[in-house]
Amino acid sequence: MSMRRRGTTARRTGAAGAALVLCSAGVLLGVAAAPAQAAEVSFATHCVPPAGIDPVDGTTKVEITAPATAKVGDTVDVVWKFVQAASRNPDIIDLPADSVQPSGVLKAAGAQTADIALRGTRKNPAIPKGGAMVLSDMKGSLKLTAAGEVTLTPDAYTVNAMSTDTRCAPKETVQKAATIQVTAGGGGTPTTTPTTTPTTTPTGTATPTKTPTATPTDTGGTGRTDFTGKEVLIPYACKTPIGDKNATSPVRIDARKDGGSYGLTVRFGKSVMDSPADIPKDSVKPSMEVVLGGADKGTVHVEGPANAAPIKSGDPIAIPDLTGTYKPGASGTSTLSPGVLTVKALGTTTTCTPTRTEVSLTLDTAQQPGGASGGTSTSGGSSVSGGTSSSTGGSSGAGGLAETGAGDHGALKALGLVAGTAILLGVAVFTFLPGRRTR
Repeated sequence: MSMRRRGTTARRTGAAGAALVLCSAGVLLGVAAAPAQAAEVSFATHCVPPAGIDPVDGTTKVEITAPATAKVGDTVDVVWKFVQAASRNPDIIDLPADSVQPSGVLKAAGAQTADIALRGTRKNPAIPKGGAMVLSDMKGSLKLTAAGEVTLTPDAYTVNAMSTDTRCAPKETVQKAATIQVTAGGGGTPTTTPTTTPTTTPTGTATPTKTPTATPTDTGGTGRTDFTGKEVLIPYACKTPIGDKNATSPVRIDARKDGGSYGLTVRFGKSVMDSPADIPKDSVKPSMEVVLGGADKGTVHVEGPANAAPIKSGDPIAIPDLTGTYKPGASGTSTLSPGVLTVKALGTTTTCTPTRTEVSLTLDTAQQPGGASGGTSTSGGSSVSGGTSSSTGGSSGAGGLAETGAGDHGALKALGLVAGTAILLGVAVFTFLPGRRTR
């Protein structure tokens, strides 16, 4: 064979080999990258906004994206895109940008049954009164455990806007939006852990990872005057102008001895909330009834100052320390625990009652005339009694609030129902959110 023929043959063989390699690569690529599918479904929906706003019936349209094929052992990602939300923004207040976050559930059925929790980001344009709700895409994942056909069907979802929830649920049987054909094999360890239970924890409620265990005690005779309490986690059930809410807060009670009495300071975990609306000066005032136990009985009223300056929308909300005076009514070992918390804001009242409480501070006390047990006495502007308490000093006016011009009922309704001023100060700022440490 001549050199020319051998060269031609080699080129043809090389070209054929390259074509075979490319073809094989294409086949391999087709196997490795399962195509994604996207399907749109719509369903009649019943939505329940915060208290004071009428329920809404509408139509939800969503697009679900998921892989068309996968193997047992794979963890697949799914995306819920809102084409249309069932409810609009009520005609009460404009929603600022990045103030709305959706969460929801996809039902997996067929070869595998599971609830897939989905969550979107708090990302949205400004939404005017009466405007269409623009919601971010919700994402979640599912670990595949059985071969066969797995269907995905949209279910209930929640829209959180400025510390309030609107809950939406299907009013009819919803059609499946996607199907994954799951084959046997693989079984490798997934790199991500799926969530198969819907997340229903209220916005703004979480538990810090570590709680101090020691309870400081005034041992007597040591000459100490300052006593630092233990930080305790207190779960609150709150009655707010926009409905019932739950919140958990770290609380610490400190004391400073002054003669036979004690000046108390109640401190809360640092807030990570920003104000969703402008809050005027002198419009918000918190107070608490500290519960006495052990040798002593009754409660001690402590309160914080009203906000000294206006709080602009988007600015952090600081939690004031609550202070008062404890005059012991019994000699012995007395305990102090967080009790009922009250927040008055713009003419509204939010009352948070502990579902359980825990001792923060223990003191060795000496009975004082007119102290807590067996009677009522007033000292340092606070009153202490065996079961009731009241403020005798501080700010004046109904509920201890300075005049704030709360006679504007239209503005008050908007703030109370949607802007969430009362719940913000009564619940959200007392809720310790993940990723932040208490002071």
